[in-house]
Amino acid sequence: MNKYSFGSSGSPKSFHAYPRAVEFDLESGTTRRARKPKNSPFHPIKMINSLGTRLQYYYKMHPLLVFIIFLSLGITILIVLSLYESHYRMMGSYQKLDVSSGDYPFPKLRNLVMVAGHSVYTSSSCGRAEKEDSWFLESYQKNPGQAATFVRHIQEGVEIAAKDDAALLLFSGGETRKDAGPRSEAQSYWSVAEFRGWFGMEENVRWRALTEEHARDSFENLLFSLCRFRELTGMYPYNITVVSYDFKEERFAHLHRSAIGFPEPRFFYIGTPASQTSKEAALKGEALVRAQFQGDPYGCQGSLYRKKLGRDPFHRSIPYPNGCPEIEGLFRYCGAAPYPGSLPWS
Repeated sequence: MNKYSFGSSGSPKSFHAYPRAVEFDLESGTTRRARKPKNSPFHPIKMINSLGTRLQYYYKMHPLLVFIIFLSLGITILIVLSLYESHYRMMGSYQKLDVSSGDYPFPKLRNLVMVAGHSVYTSSSCGRAEKEDSWFLESYQKNPGQAATFVRHIQEGVEIAAKDDAALLLFSGGETRKDAGPRSEAQSYWSVAEFRGWFGMEENVRWRALTEEHARDSFENLLFSLCRFRELTGMYPYNITVVSYDFKEERFAHLHRSAIGFPEPRFFYIGTPASQTSKEAALKGEALVRAQFQGDPYGCQGSLYRKKLGRDPFHRSIPYPNGCPEIEGLFRYCGAAPYPGSLPWS
């Protein structure tokens, strides 16, 4: 028997008598095109309608359960959106501050010297800084020798900064007195120091002496100055020195320092005495304020909060914590217990 091969020699290839694309009809002897398998089309509208029908059915069967599920889903979405919004706002703040050290005015300064303001200077001449009628004084401040205590604070701050080449001197205090006009305590102190020639240390100190002009109480003097330091140097201070009255040491060095969680070994307090005529009343008043801060460490409730509002007669918008996003949580916190979050200096 003869062997027939189709195609070239070697392994025989299968022979297709008819094209694959057509089928042969044996009865009629004709060819017809092969049928393509039908793919099930995607109908999103039908799927949505079907899903809606099922949800409607489940709602009729278990209305309370469906309501709880949708409520939980809505709350979850709101929480997620809130977290994303907070994250992007924080990232935006970081991007604004993401600059090289050379873009900060004082990148080499490491320590903060803060002088807490107590009054606004109203005289047209800074040559009268030791006269009580040159300052806007509250009734409890109208005592002989009171103005001289303010000048003493200014001089102490200048002298401390002069001894530390790595120190930034900040005078802190906002526009706290309506009748004094839109003048800040901080700018008042800076102007007095300027008139006094920085007490003989102008060349060494003046270029690194600035102001923080929004604080409305002693806690904000400290907290806002920390943020201002961050704005000016790009970092937080390693050491802090506060200048104020000696009878306020417990308030600053213990209550306020503990509230912001700053390490005690790196916190220093320089206190000067009150005038002799006001010392007794000052001690009584301080005991009351200290008790208030013990119950409300962040000054965000009750009488401390109301007092703070009263010291903002011009409704100044406070820029912080825009310049210090790392401690935004500390600015927002209000509670009797210490702030639970992490802090750059802890």
